Amino acid sequence: MTQAMTRALGMMSGTSLDGVDAALIETDGVRIADFGRSAYRAYSGNESAMLHGALGQWQDGPDAAEAGALSVAAHAALADGFPEAELVGYHGQTLAHDPGGRGTHQAGDGAALARRLGRPVVWDFRSEDVRQGGEGAPLAPFFHWACAEWAVAQGHLPRAPVAFLNLGGVGNLTWVDPSAPAPEAPGACIAFDTGPANAPLNDLMRARRGQARDEGGALAALGQPDEGAIARFLTHPHFARPLPKSLDRDAFPDLAASVAHLPDADAAATLTHAAAAAVAAGLALLPQAPDRVLVCGGGRHNGAMMAALDARLPARVAPVEEAGLDGDMLEAQAFGWLAVRVLRGLPTSGPGTTGAPGPVCGGRISHPGRG
Repeated sequence: MTQAMTRALGMMSGTSLDGVDAALIETDGVRIADFGRSAYRAYSGNESAMLHGALGQWQDGPDAAEAGALSVAAHAALADGFPEAELVGYHGQTLAHDPGGRGTHQAGDGAALARRLGRPVVWDFRSEDVRQGGEGAPLAPFFHWACAEWAVAQGHLPRAPVAFLNLGGVGNLTWVDPSAPAPEAPGACIAFDTGPANAPLNDLMRARRGQARDEGGALAALGQPDEGAIARFLTHPHFARPLPKSLDRDAFPDLAASVAHLPDADAAATLTHAAAAAVAAGLALLPQAPDRVLVCGGGRHNGAMMAALDARLPARVAPVEEAGLDGDMLEAQAFGWLAVRVLRGLPTSGPGTTGAPGPVCGGRISHPGRG
């Protein structure tokens, strides 16, 4: 039976802690009918500082409640501008992620957001996967399969395996086969966190120059990467772990320490090339080379990062716009698509993406007035 299409609003605040993305998508939770408009709400300096201060905290942390309230308020303010959305997918703000230990913590109460918006909200996407033995991340891969299928149908991509590389605070890569019948089908999706991406570089810029990021990669472009530091970075146990695997934002404290003695430009270049080297290490673990690597997330606006990827990867590198997609809003769109899947009881993750023993439908549904 053909399923009706739903207009869902996906919302995402990533580990870069720069703001909230919101994007409409029309879908039945399997195929994409249309992409809608989008918007962005930046965090103020005080808001970003508050969230940075709460990083690493669990639900009982001293700043966790305040971080959750901030997340709900910021998302509600943005979602008010999308009255046509029938459903909201709310990721929340990741403060801690330890799938082998305490679990995963995305601050923000989806039930409170549903009451505030007067619309159903799907949230807490990661916990069920972790409970079932998965890594709880990354969660965009099944959506990447849908994007690849859409791009093939639109004539933007050949029907061949393709990789999506999201460069947020952490890098994550999805290898998808758009000829597979569904994202949960065996061999359709392989996904994992590659390593740090923008987070160490953003932290460096904030600490040394009082800036949120290396805008366009201008500083890194002036420096020389310390290849010794990068080689030591690649000895981290993460790179020897089998796929799939996930990371916390602050899983590589030694990387920041390794550039502490370097001038600003060389430190920025080293962190930029380390992110690219981590992606190259991940590509080596794939069963088949992708036709191309499509880059999304804020990192693709960094010219030095894109040049580092081009130099270090054994595959063609291009911004995801080459496939007719919006690289700034792909993760927000993903949580709209995932919200519809949760509503329909369809899998949102599986063995090839999070390491869960079988397909998992993660996410809680909160209705206005019911929680």
